Amino acid sequence: MNAPGGSLLVAEGLRKAYGPTMALDGAEFSIHPGEVVAVMGPSGSGKSTLLHCLAGIVTPDSGSIMYDGQDLATMSDAQRSRLRRSDFGFVFQFGQLVPELTCVENVALPLRLNGAPRKQAERTALEWMQRLEVDDLGRKRPGEVSGGQGQRVAVARSLVTDPRMLFADEPTGALDSLNGERVMELLTEAARSANAAVVLVTHEARVAAYSDREIVVRDGKSRDMERVI
Repeated sequence: MNAPGGSLLVAEGLRKAYGPTMALDGAEFSIHPGEVVAVMGPSGSGKSTLLHCLAGIVTPDSGSIMYDGQDLATMSDAQRSRLRRSDFGFVFQFGQLVPELTCVENVALPLRLNGAPRKQAERTALEWMQRLEVDDLGRKRPGEVSGGQGQRVAVARSLVTDPRMLFADEPTGALDSLNGERVMELLTEAARSANAAVVLVTHEARVAAYSDREIVVRDGKSRDMERVI
């Protein structure tokens, strides 16, 4: 793969099998700072496995994942864990907010885990919540807000540490189309303003439309739609 110059993350020849099932079979990927890349494909195509490998959650059986000059595949679990706390942010389909915490405490949680004092962490959290239009929900718990509001809180949490990369796995999958579009507008706007690269896994064309480029995964192989002639 001839990755474009200036890429923040480049993956080549990724293979990953679960027993007899080949989830990834030579998949490739690249992304620049500030770029939003949609990873599309049918259910079971390997797109979520690709995201988990790129994020250092799953180690591929073979292939390389170069992030800012470092190979994730050869890092220790502790090194990858530190990277996920400092450089990577995550948004999942169902938000995965902690129900016992208020919304502002949820957003501040990554900062608190990194050692920030509570007041400072919550002040930064509220700034991000304001950008995602949910700062009025600070003292409510996740069970007291709507799905769309909760997902915006989750996006604020993913960006609160100023990550260089954001991994979003079906971030609007549990939302109606109107809330989904608003979440995508705010997510991409906030990420681009922070110059964060976004890996967006989706099976919905209307969600992929918010990306700069699309990569289709099928049978564990990837195809960059911008380079298909």
